[in-house]
Amino acid sequence: MIYGYCRVSSKGQLDNNSLEQQEKEILSKYESAKIFKEQYTGTTTHRPIFDKVIDQLKENDTLVVCKLDRLARNTVEGIDIVQKLFDRGVSVHVLNVGLLENTTMGKFFLTTLLAVAEMERNTIIERTQTGKAIAKTKEGFTEGRPIKHTKQQIEYALSLLSVNGGDMSYTKVEEVTGINKRTLARYKDRYIK
Repeated sequence: MIYGYCRVSSKGQLDNNSLEQQEKEILSKYESAKIFKEQYTGTTTHRPIFDKVIDQLKENDTLVVCKLDRLARNTVEGIDIVQKLFDRGVSVHVLNVGLLENTTMGKFFLTTLLAVAEMERNTIIERTQTGKAIAKTKEGFTEGRPIKHTKQQIEYALSLLSVNGGDMSYTKVEEVTGINKRTLARYKDRYIK
């Protein structure tokens, strides 16, 4: 049996890493693959769908992923996962690498590739932290998302709501003020007592 595993870290993942793109790539190589998809951060050890796939794999099955970083968070975890699969007689096919086999060369290749993937991930984190450190030195820097609406705008919008003595629904207030319903609901108890 062929099992395809697709994962993204966030809903806003880039197109070339989207669940649909990963599924399409796997199915182009293995039309009959059983596809499993999840949106779960790679920094988490236990991923519910991934754990389910691993539990189902049996001898002579193949696990297919598009890239190594969809499989593991780091080199140590990746080697551990693949070795456990090898021990159970399961093949691992990483589409942008090839079929990984339980041989000395296969293990060397796997270790090297996972180390490179981890290095790339760490480089991205370092660049992000460096950029943030530089940004913090600049005047006007604020942590987090920029504030879209002032306290006064939100208080005014909340005062229009019928639940606060006004005569408008959340939908109507959103239409009039441009402040969405979720924002209004989040701030309702904070500003109106």
